[in-house]
Amino acid sequence: MPIWEWLLESAAGVLLLVLVLGVALIIRRRWLSRHGGTFELSYRARASQPGRGWLLGLGRYTGDRLEWFRIFSLSPRPKMVWQRATLNYVERRDPEGVEQLSLYPGHVVIRCETPAGDVELALGSSSLMGFQSWLEAAPPGAHHL
Repeated sequence: MPIWEWLLESAAGVLLLVLVLGVALIIRRRWLSRHGGTFELSYRARASQPGRGWLLGLGRYTGDRLEWFRIFSLSPRPKMVWQRATLNYVERRDPEGVEQLSLYPGHVVIRCETPAGDVELALGSSSLMGFQSWLEAAPPGAHHL
């Protein structure tokens, strides 16, 4: 078999693999959205360097939980979960410096307190209003920090 045929078959195989992965990501996003809307939600996993450590993802409300899914993952399970009763909204700010390149356009950064420490999330303005409404819609008598 000439080398050009081997290279052509290899390139076709890689292209097919990329296409299958893209279709799988689209199917996963639709599957995640089936029980209610998802929204773009970035999570700051590492805050050791200013403006760094952001991971793009999707957020979804499931009862009293906010679930976060990585955008480029095939896992059907959330990577992070926050309970409404333990999440306390603290402040909002605009992305600064490198963050503007790391996050979706038009997103704002919010800081929340949890028993495990502070959490930084980035989401759109309309999603922020939904987040604040979700936090305030806790059942009567629910404990907030």
